[in-house]
Amino acid sequence: MMRSHRTVAMGALVIASLGACRVGPTYHATALPAGAEASLVSLKASAETSAPPADEWWRLYNDSRLDALVQEALRANRTLAAADANFAAARAILSEVHVNRYPSTAATAGALYGRDGVTEEILELNGHPPQTIWLFENLLQSAYEVDLFGRVHRAIEAANANADAVAAARDGVRVVVAAATARAYAAICALGEQLEVARHSLDVVFREAEITARRHEAGATSDYDLTRAQALVPQVRSGIPQLEGQRREALFELTALLGRAPAEAPNELGLCVAPPRLEALMPVGDGSALIRRRPDVRQAERRLAAATAEIGVATADLYPTIRLVGLYGGVASQLSQVNTNIGRTWGIGPSISWSFPNMAGPRARVREAKAAQAAALATFDSVVLTALKETEQALALYSAALENRQSLGDAQGKVTAAFRMAHEQFLAGSVSLLDLLTTEQSLVAIDAAVASSDAAIVQDQIAVFKALGGGWRSENREKIVGSN
Repeated sequence: MMRSHRTVAMGALVIASLGACRVGPTYHATALPAGAEASLVSLKASAETSAPPADEWWRLYNDSRLDALVQEALRANRTLAAADANFAAARAILSEVHVNRYPSTAATAGALYGRDGVTEEILELNGHPPQTIWLFENLLQSAYEVDLFGRVHRAIEAANANADAVAAARDGVRVVVAAATARAYAAICALGEQLEVARHSLDVVFREAEITARRHEAGATSDYDLTRAQALVPQVRSGIPQLEGQRREALFELTALLGRAPAEAPNELGLCVAPPRLEALMPVGDGSALIRRRPDVRQAERRLAAATAEIGVATADLYPTIRLVGLYGGVASQLSQVNTNIGRTWGIGPSISWSFPNMAGPRARVREAKAAQAAALATFDSVVLTALKETEQALALYSAALENRQSLGDAQGKVTAAFRMAHEQFLAGSVSLLDLLTTEQSLVAIDAAVASSDAAIVQDQIAVFKALGGGWRSENREKIVGSN
């Protein structure tokens, strides 16, 4: 009796030890490309700080309308709804794969009229001819895969990693939606500012043309001077419809991001005539934080983990698949005998399947899985480098936009002062109309350039925030790249 117990215990220990022997590589977080975790080289202390950026970065503008629009877009955007559905599908697939850890069961009940091969064999052995009969069955069958080589475990690993990758993809859509909403809103407001500047410039040139007309009536200017002064009015006016069209375009872009039809566009935003402004230094963090925060980097890392697990799944197919199967129920030629001892049937035992000796197919699948892992590793490195590149480019453009705005502001002050002096001296007769018109054209151009620069700055700011990967909140714990 003691020997029997030892045999059972030893068998259980052997099976447990074999179950721990999983084939295929075990995934460990891959090393990052050299220099990937260094500080951002384009950071400027006058405009940015290495403080960690806020996830809801749009709140740094202290603009309640922007806050409300982004929150609405994150609730109602159709592309984001599709990403949420894809994530739900990935979770369902994961649940389906997890089922393989447990025994599968199937209950069958039925009746068949005809000839059964087993019954005929029994009849022949007893000297009876084959008979056409009713055969009734009521069976409960169960099977459990003994995961000796880790096929089920690796499949679950792959499904988990794929679900995490889909979650990261969904977070990436949130980043894009938040940034696109902020950019559309900023464009509407910036174009409102440009329209205000254009209309002011139109008032200026119209007023100067009227002054020139009155002087012409008094004989102080020629027909040529009058025509030249009046020509500037339609020239300035011509830019207004284009700005209005661009503003309507941005409004409909925002409307689609909010999940609305064009008829439900937020037309009240037409009152906005100043783009949102960031008062404090922009927090950008460092390279290490950027890699942990960017959803596309997290997605690529999880794809690599899934590809590594798939090698184990393919490798396990080189070895036998062992299942414990059992059945219990009744089979009889008379319905009344199905649940009696006469029709009782049961059985339990192992089932082994193995594609041997022809292993060409399984070995090809292992090579395919290893190649897919190599591709996933290269893709991960590429995504990391792209994330760093995009952030550095966005910071460089933002710095250039700030310097451009500073120079334009200085020039605007001088050109405005020059125009006032030219206007006064023209009325006094000390400068020609040509000098006045030249200064007037410079004023119109510099005012438009400053308004365009304000629009470029806010767009470049949003591009930096987008490159930093802000704007998502994962419901699951964040997977930190570079940790075990």
